[in-house]
Amino acid sequence: MADPMISVENLTVDYGSNRVLDHVNLNIERGEVMVLLGGSGAGKTTMMRNIIGLERPTSGTVRVRGVDINHCSRKELKAIRCSMGVAFQEAALFNSMSVRENVGLPLHELTTLSDSIIEIVTYMKLAAVGLGEVMDRMPQELSGGMKKRAAVARATALDPEILIFDEPSAGLDPIVAAGLDDLILFLKRAFHMTIVVVSHELASAFKIADRIAMLYRGSLIAVQSKEAFKASTHPRIRQFLDRVADPITESTAARDHLFRLAGLTGAN
Repeated sequence: MADPMISVENLTVDYGSNRVLDHVNLNIERGEVMVLLGGSGAGKTTMMRNIIGLERPTSGTVRVRGVDINHCSRKELKAIRCSMGVAFQEAALFNSMSVRENVGLPLHELTTLSDSIIEIVTYMKLAAVGLGEVMDRMPQELSGGMKKRAAVARATALDPEILIFDEPSAGLDPIVAAGLDDLILFLKRAFHMTIVVVSHELASAFKIADRIAMLYRGSLIAVQSKEAFKASTHPRIRQFLDRVADPITESTAARDHLFRLAGLTGAN
């Protein structure tokens, strides 16, 4: 069996006294779509940032294409980063550049291709996400969904083996979000990419995922196919699937303080 494209071993991340990830283990196989699911504060984005090498863990190992990204040479790390494309939650386009210039930037910065070849590649990447006719617009002239697609085009500019999405459906209406899901599936089929999607959107996860990894309070509580995930009896997963809110808790002192502010003496 081939080695996983991404291997996370005992990944632990502490911010001061706050443990955000607690000995997380996860293998992401070549060519699969893995959705990192979980509520706000579960550790999804922290895990993503460690996978792409933007943060160093407190302990543990992250290997991408077999390379330990926290203990490798600068040359190796550069090669790994060039094999990964990232589409951030807010698109992160440069407002002073046109869509064409945003997508072409990685090609200008990281390759020796001629300007004419970069123009062709840029158009191809934008056409693949349905933006070939708006390549000369500025980011502020695009809708939210178009900005997300432009970010995908830029993320795929270097033909990466791995594509990572941070909350791709955030802020989009259901129809536009469904279109972005279709785009993710197209990229998987057409280019055989390994795709990691950080999300809390169940509808999107069930549409695009080969497997779902769910984080809760910094620990992985499930790594399953979407069919097995839907059928899970784990209490936290069922709560997430059934949209059951956490109970609101309050200390007696805090409650009494609120009553005093309201001019009350008890819970009447």
